[in-house]
Amino acid sequence: MARSAILGSSLAKKYWMALTGLFLSVFLIAHLAGNLQLLDMSPEGQLKFNAYAKFMTTFPVVKAVSYLLYFSILFHAFDGILLAFQNRKARPVRYAKENAGANRSWASGNMALLGTLILVFLVIHMKRFWYEMHWGGLGLDADGNKDLYAVVAAAFSELWYVALYVASMAVLAFHLLHGFQSSFQSLGLNHPRYTPIIKSVGVFFGVVVPILFALIPVWMFVNR
Repeated sequence: MARSAILGSSLAKKYWMALTGLFLSVFLIAHLAGNLQLLDMSPEGQLKFNAYAKFMTTFPVVKAVSYLLYFSILFHAFDGILLAFQNRKARPVRYAKENAGANRSWASGNMALLGTLILVFLVIHMKRFWYEMHWGGLGLDADGNKDLYAVVAAAFSELWYVALYVASMAVLAFHLLHGFQSSFQSLGLNHPRYTPIIKSVGVFFGVVVPILFALIPVWMFVNR
């Protein structure tokens, strides 16, 4: 087995990739719950979102968890990408197989590509919002909080960014459709009774979460 680019043991790497992947899945749910507030574009809804943004950037426990989140994103992305390059280098010749794609999905064979695209999107996304929230010259709303809602509304009024966001959520969907169930398998959590349930939950999660994320910029663009 190829050795991890960051960890010395490929077995440890497999576990950590699974654990960070599941942690990021939990984060997606929490992040989605907060972002769905953007669907309320009333003045009151805008103030509530700005208050939420302030809480997420100032509450000590959330700030501590955010550092774990940053580490998990970087570890999950870069170790997966580097390992994919190592595996490809170790097998420079692709052996011909009869019906080679029958036992795996397109997503499972292109997780490194999907992960790279998501990472590129995250860099753009964090520069657009996270950076502006922390170091940008944001104005204040009626409650005295940084007006992050105005930044989000401005970004989602641009068709190219809405299109990029929606396309990135499609990429995320493919990544989750394979990665969610694969994480449990990597941890050895296989059981004839529970594995079908995990697969079903993974499909639901991999489809519904990206759709709801994509709904937000589309809704704000249409109703701007």
